[in-house]
Amino acid sequence: MKNPSKVHIYVDGSCKENRNVTAETSAGWGFCVIEGDGSSGNGKGDVLTELSGKVVTNSEEDGFLGAEVGSNNTAELSAIANALRWLLAEGSIEECIIRGDSNYALNIASGLWKAKANLELARRVGLLWVEVASIIGLAGEHVPAHRGHRWNERADHLAFRAMQGEPPLPLQFWKPGRR
Repeated sequence: MKNPSKVHIYVDGSCKENRNVTAETSAGWGFCVIEGDGSSGNGKGDVLTELSGKVVTNSEEDGFLGAEVGSNNTAELSAIANALRWLLAEGSIEECIIRGDSNYALNIASGLWKAKANLELARRVGLLWVEVASIIGLAGEHVPAHRGHRWNERADHLAFRAMQGEPPLPLQFWKPGRR
């Protein structure tokens, strides 16, 4: 398969308990890169890659992006940040639409809204967005959560499993909606 010039990246974050969160609250992020997505929700296209991990709140640890707490919002922003970092490393992508179910995270990342918390994480994600957008065509689109969209559900699965500290199920064994 040749390197695609256009991709869609589905991002999501997960946090088990999203009240009274602290730096110790477990949260996870995930994203999947899709080539040939028809954006209709029926899951057309092929997965080029997928990545996931825990939200890092300790500035001394690898992967720290500025999150002060583990929360759904820091997980969503971490997913976008890691997707943008992937785009920078990839180098061959000319156009990308990042799709997520958090209007908050998409609007913070793209600079439409100003963050009121986790300011360093929001700043870093915003800088990554600007950097990537200066190199390729970049847009964000909202996807309704938990509505059966195959790739949004896959990103949710990746984030949930990362939050749990478990590896994701291989794509061939995973069913949409299964966390």
